[in-house]
Amino acid sequence: MHLTPAHFLDRRVDVVLVGCGGNGSQMLTGLARLNHALTELGHPGLRVTAFDGDTVSEANIGRQMFSPADVGQFKSVVLVHRLNAFFGLDWIARPIPAGASELVNVGGGITIMCVDSAKARAKLAPIVQRTTAYVMDLGNRASDGQVVFGTASNHAGCGAKLRWPYDVLPELVDEWAPEDNTPSCGLAEALERQELFINQAIVTPALGILWEFFRHGRLTWCGAFVNLKTGHVRPLPVEATERNQ
Repeated sequence: MHLTPAHFLDRRVDVVLVGCGGNGSQMLTGLARLNHALTELGHPGLRVTAFDGDTVSEANIGRQMFSPADVGQFKSVVLVHRLNAFFGLDWIARPIPAGASELVNVGGGITIMCVDSAKARAKLAPIVQRTTAYVMDLGNRASDGQVVFGTASNHAGCGAKLRWPYDVLPELVDEWAPEDNTPSCGLAEALERQELFINQAIVTPALGILWEFFRHGRLTWCGAFVNLKTGHVRPLPVEATERNQ
């Protein structure tokens, strides 16, 4: 079991979200709901800074959390402004790619990586390892994917230590792995590459982990593998990461 550090439970926590696309748009919306629930329970809440330099395209509508009126606008700005207005938040949108100087200046107790390529992860991973305590990585293919939550510090938390996500799954930062990042011209073409609800399926266990982390102050599982074709969801137990050290 991994125990949540006390300062994550008694003060406002800075969260950096990198990427506001398929997984990121769903994740940001879920973080707002999580924040509302936590504050209602007496927690000081979350302060989220969302990075994404991409703009909304017609192909994003339906699969990501955008409407036709959002086309052409920055994804991070659309989502953060909408959630700030809806929940009365003061979260920050950064309509630029996350880089070294940006992440160092923002810092963060938790960094959530919702990028769509191993190359982007490989570039950001060393920076994030220096600037944050915990890292959560979400990734998916056409109909399956995973979430892994781990520590960037040997001193984060008590009890069983969570492993660095990119030690658990080194292929996530394998820049030589084949990838298809060509843009889609419409939703129909996008759905030929990814199932409609794969992002939602990945984000749900990710939010479940954060709920356990904040609400109950401990984790017995720190990741999950999801396959929509077979219907399987396999958790990654904390004990398994401890044994593999």
